[in-house]
Amino acid sequence: MASKISEGVEINVETYYQADYSNPVNNEFMFAYRITIHNHNNFTIKLLRRQWYIFDSNGEQREVEGEGVVGVQPVLPQGEQFQYVSGCNLKTEIGRMYGFYTMENQNTKTNFKVKIPPFEMIVPFKNN
Repeated sequence: MASKISEGVEINVETYYQADYSNPVNNEFMFAYRITIHNHNNFTIKLLRRQWYIFDSNGEQREVEGEGVVGVQPVLPQGEQFQYVSGCNLKTEIGRMYGFYTMENQNTKTNFKVKIPPFEMIVPFKNN
C-alpha cells in the first residue's frame, strides 16, 4: 500500500490486478485501485478535481484530469474519510501512477493541492 499525508490530508492507495478484465495476448492489463482520503485538518474540505500521471513500463505516459472522483465531489468534515474504487488499463504488465487532488477549504473557499503518492501496478506473476 502507498500512503502519504500532505496539506493535512492522508491518501492511502491499494491496487489489484483484474485478470478477468485483462487480455495479456493483446497487451491489455486492467488494474483496480482503492483510495482512502482522510481529512486530518481542523476544517471541512471538498475534493474538486483530480490529476493523474500514468506510466507504462514501455515508456508510454498519459495524463488524466477531471472533476471529482467517480462522478462525485466528496465533502469531508474534520476527521472524516472517503473511499472509492476506480481502475486503470495498461499496455504492459507493470505500470505506475501518481497525481494530486485539488481541494477546497470550505471555511475560506481557497483551493489547495494534495499529493497522491506514487503507486505500482504489477501483474502478480511478475513478482515471482
